[in-house]
Amino acid sequence: MPDPEATLPLAGRIALVTGATRGIGRASALALAGAGAQIIATGRAQGGLESLDDEIRALTGERATLVPMDLQDGQGIDQLGLAIHQRHGKLDILVHAAAMLGGLWPVSHMDPPQWDRVVSVNLTSAYRLIRSMEPLLRQSDAGRALFITSGRAVRPKAFWGAYAATKAGLDALVRCWADEIEQTAIRAALIDPGSMRTKMRSEAYPGEDPATLPDPSEIGPLIVALAQHKLGLPTETVNFGAWKASGVLA
Repeated sequence: MPDPEATLPLAGRIALVTGATRGIGRASALALAGAGAQIIATGRAQGGLESLDDEIRALTGERATLVPMDLQDGQGIDQLGLAIHQRHGKLDILVHAAAMLGGLWPVSHMDPPQWDRVVSVNLTSAYRLIRSMEPLLRQSDAGRALFITSGRAVRPKAFWGAYAATKAGLDALVRCWADEIEQTAIRAALIDPGSMRTKMRSEAYPGEDPATLPDPSEIGPLIVALAQHKLGLPTETVNFGAWKASGVLA
């Protein structure tokens, strides 16, 4: 009889998901696991990772690899890359969903340590992940690196300075990297989820009714589709709202 796992589109693929304890990261990990991928999940909260593992086991019968870590720890990212190399020899999918708002402040009023933390979490961590994971993605026959960005990267607004600047930096970084690896089998994508029912959204808009926003689980099918799609260079950001309306990749 045929192996039922063979029908799963991402069977045998290794996926690393950052920010996997909640929101878009958690939804991405669950969707990729449901499509057959083996999940390596990072996050700062051990309890959140264990809860994710419980959901993945209930969904697939498989366990995730849980990596409690703060992405400000660049050496920890390097060590994670080494561990993935030793265990799997490759990485097929990277979903970088971890980010922080850092509060809403006038630029001139930002506390320097908080600025440094937002830059470290939202921008420097992406560079460190690319640096550590590119050799592993090169070992895949179709490596995919998906980065969650924001409309604030191109539509800056008062009091959003740190978040908007780091997301704009992320966009530029990913596009430069993607141009560098054009002749490899790795492809990258920037994804703008728009307004979504996440903790970060509630921090930015505390008076908003979350029931009016899409649940993060709705982005899961897009993540799975991009993990398989024959992507070009990320000259355009993939907009979740537009994708949902059209039902096809832009």
